[in-house]
Amino acid sequence: MQPITPDAHGIAVLILTVIALYLFTRDQIPLESSSLAILIILVLGFTVFPYEPATGARLGPVDFFAGFGNEALVTVCALMIVGKALETTGALQPLANVVGHAWSTRPVLALLVTLAACAGLSAFMNNTPIVVLLMPILVGASLRSKFPVAGVMMPMGFATIVGGMSTTIGTSTNLLVIGIAQDLNPEHQYSMFEWTLPVAMVGGVAILFLWLVAPRLIPDRTPPMADTSPRVFSAQLHIKEDGAADGMTLSEVLAKAEGMRIDKIQRGESLFLAKLPSVKLLPGDRLFVKDSPENLKHYEQILGATLFNESDLEHPINEDTPLRAEGQQLAEVVVTRGSPLHLRSLASARFSASYGLMPLALHRARAPSSQVTGDLNMIRLRAGDVLLVQGSREAINTLKDSGSMLVLDGTTDLPHTHHAKRALTIMGLVILTAALGILPISVAAVLGLGLMIATGSLSWSDASSALSIPVVMIIVAALALGKALVGTGMATYIAFSFVDAASGWPTPMILSAFLLLMAIMTQIVSNNAAAVIGAPIGISIAAQLGVSPEPFVLAVLFGANMSFATPFGYQTNLLIMSAGGYKASDFLRVGIQLTIIMWLGFSLLLPMMYKL
Repeated sequence: MQPITPDAHGIAVLILTVIALYLFTRDQIPLESSSLAILIILVLGFTVFPYEPATGARLGPVDFFAGFGNEALVTVCALMIVGKALETTGALQPLANVVGHAWSTRPVLALLVTLAACAGLSAFMNNTPIVVLLMPILVGASLRSKFPVAGVMMPMGFATIVGGMSTTIGTSTNLLVIGIAQDLNPEHQYSMFEWTLPVAMVGGVAILFLWLVAPRLIPDRTPPMADTSPRVFSAQLHIKEDGAADGMTLSEVLAKAEGMRIDKIQRGESLFLAKLPSVKLLPGDRLFVKDSPENLKHYEQILGATLFNESDLEHPINEDTPLRAEGQQLAEVVVTRGSPLHLRSLASARFSASYGLMPLALHRARAPSSQVTGDLNMIRLRAGDVLLVQGSREAINTLKDSGSMLVLDGTTDLPHTHHAKRALTIMGLVILTAALGILPISVAAVLGLGLMIATGSLSWSDASSALSIPVVMIIVAALALGKALVGTGMATYIAFSFVDAASGWPTPMILSAFLLLMAIMTQIVSNNAAAVIGAPIGISIAAQLGVSPEPFVLAVLFGANMSFATPFGYQTNLLIMSAGGYKASDFLRVGIQLTIIMWLGFSLLLPMMYKL
């Protein structure tokens, strides 16, 4: 092999890649801001310091904007919107009903059916709506059947990740890797089901592990209340003048509100009262409690108290937040990366004024047992936190339709309209035409989007809400970094160094080591970032070894999808962490073993498939 010496541009791009990987792990910085910063640095750097290699094509700053028109990005956006139609029309509601019925009869067998169904669905649509749809159903069913909630949520979430690996359109990561691979190696065109067989074989073992072993590895994290809500919220009950609790002693309050546990009693701004049975409650006192949404509303009613401060002049109860109107509902709002509430307080986001909803309580996913003190509106929210809000049906539906936040509520049924069959038919046509090679997946997805709009299965407001700015920006930034790594020769240099370090190893061992490297990287950064940075390096490694690039492309694809070992590796991991009451160690306990199973399985199958 001819030694390769990196130039100044290549070294700078490598340093920027390391910085990007670090920024993508910081919760304090929005993902889209980090992505935009990386893109701007690349463009400015190659403008101020033009790159004209001795051999090869010139790499200019305008080349880094190509990601906005990349076929993979177009496909990802079109499929996100088409998948939104399945969610808004309630097309998946029949499946939810079947799953719920199965759990009421044979829960152990129902878990296997649920895992298989989740894996099958996620091969063709985004994982998040599947998890959001099934989560409240499975929590309620598992509690009724006395099956541990923690033994259900994590296997269900991981099954969607496993199934998403199996087709070209299963995840945005798959589309990105294949898009880059076809740009760099146009001789090979990947079909939709090209690697479905190895995923089915390895994934089948993974599903059995999730069914039989994983529930036994997870400690019983079942919430202490035997109700259908998986979350315990920290809240404050404000004692009202002339309310039932006004003038009562603490012992009388606890006798009236049976089962209520009071952590603290606050009077005024800074005075905390001892929890003595003889303490008499006065108007304006605040009781700090933790319980389920249903129990909190029950205490509010029987004590004549409120879960919000009526005297708060900064967040008044008025026409914009009509809590006394009829048809009030509770909803749970999950704070996700990129949402308007991420790393902000409710006050700074003007939540009540913007959405007409009143925040009542908070569940902190990363420290569910911690006590929330002070004004709820001033607490800085983090990814995975869940807000309990109250408002009208219209206000909750408006928040859902905005697509800016993830709403998990059990107060309204999913809409099951006459458009559901149309949406399923159109989605089926998109998959069929792409699978049979009649149309490229990008063309099929865009045509499917047009049909959804034309048939009324999807409105333009729903379509626009389905697009995720963080996903778009990280794809564009990662594509730009990938282009810079390849264009400056740094990808080839890294590949050469990797092969040189593994000199003397057989090719299957090098492939296995690279697959493991990608699986570790995806725990640290987002799977899209790991995939787009790893794809050109994998192809360069194959070129250095003089073998087919396909197995190394699939090593990137499979490894980047193995987001099992951390709760923040994938968005659905955050959701199930909250629903199941998990700790980060639970993901390590199950995720590491699942990663090893899939790594060993693919390490055996890929060399056999491609005769390495």
